[in-house]
This record gives sequence, C-alpha cells and structure tokens, in this order.
Amino acid sequence: MTNAMIVFAEGQRLAEEGKIKYTGRTFQLDDGTICRETEPIHTYTVWKQMGFQVQKGQKAVAQFTIWKHSEKDKEDGTKDEKMFMKRASFFSLSQVERTVAE
Repeated sequence: MTNAMIVFAEGQRLAEEGKIKYTGRTFQLDDGTICRETEPIHTYTVWKQMGFQVQKGQKAVAQFTIWKHSEKDKEDGTKDEKMFMKRASFFSLSQVERTVAE
C-alpha cells in the first residue's frame, strides 16, 4: 500500500469519526465507488513545504504508520537506500495557516 493510499483511507476513517470535515464534494474511484472528499491531512513537514504553519497549540488529529525513505552516502561513494514504516503525526487543513503569500 502506498502512502497516498494509507493517507486516503485514514482520512476517510477520520471523517467518519467526525475528527476532520468533509468538503461537500464527491469523486469516483476507478472501481466506480463514490467517495466524499475530506479536508486534507498532512504531516507537519509537508504542510511547511506547502507554505503553511500548524497553529500554535494544535495537537495532531491522528497518528498512523506510513512509509519513509532514507538515503545515506556510503564511504565508497554509493548510496544506502532503505524503505521502512514509521509512525507520523498528521494535521488537518483547519489546524494550519498560510505563511507565504500566494
């Protein structure tokens, strides 16, 4: 399962539990299933890369395990690459504010 699939499934679960909001829009999956769109959830790092800051005092809306890629330079000039599962904290759109002008 990819990170995108993990985050999508967790987002649907969080919305069903009332922890994040639905946007009011729907979309259709490849298999024909109609889904309700949820507000986006991302890690702190991803929100920061997108020009947002998690609001002071906010706690993660969820923590779950995703894939992490690690790359290290070896002494012989090659790279040591690893993929592993890591627990990450996620914040929703309603918990962040834009830090850069559009």
